[in-house]
Amino acid sequence: MIIGRLTGTVAALGADHVLIDVNGVGYVCMAGARLLAKLQAGDETVLHVETRVTENSITLFGFGSDEERAWFVRLQDVHGVAGKAAMAILDAITPAELMDSIALGDASVLTRAKGVGKKLAERITGELAGKPPPLGRFGKFETAKVAGLASAPVAAATTGARSEAISALVNLGYAQADAARAVASAAKETGDEEVGALIKSALKELAR
Repeated sequence: MIIGRLTGTVAALGADHVLIDVNGVGYVCMAGARLLAKLQAGDETVLHVETRVTENSITLFGFGSDEERAWFVRLQDVHGVAGKAAMAILDAITPAELMDSIALGDASVLTRAKGVGKKLAERITGELAGKPPPLGRFGKFETAKVAGLASAPVAAATTGARSEAISALVNLGYAQADAARAVASAAKETGDEEVGALIKSALKELAR
């Protein structure tokens, strides 16, 4: 049985996990400090879940967005990155910052994460450079209310506009790595997250 999402009530919080009551059944999910800080006992919440099954255990990793869950999986494609390190990275930086650090080869951003040193950070940026960003389970990111904020609007993927801009540039004939680098530079320089604006600025970067 693979659990992909939980909708229920926060029953209890621990140092690195949360207990979610779903119709009387309690699920323990590992979670980062940033997510745990948003939650309080009694909250109605939605967690996006990555289920890991081994010979001896079943572990649920909970995230506030499907995008974070997808990056959690992608990070573990890198040799030497296990669940603990991937969770630490996503606890320290946002998916947008992670995407930019990979595109720009800026490993220093990843060293903000607890337990991630320079060598591992450089391996992550090196091995993931030039690869398309991850997608949701069914080709796009699943959206749901932000964990801990039951009345909040649906949360959109924070790297959605960047991914679309990169895809458009690749379709124009630019290499994935060059497109990603140009979009990341454009986003940092302009602060704009609108697809058209990113493409326009990225094309200027590529023309330099």
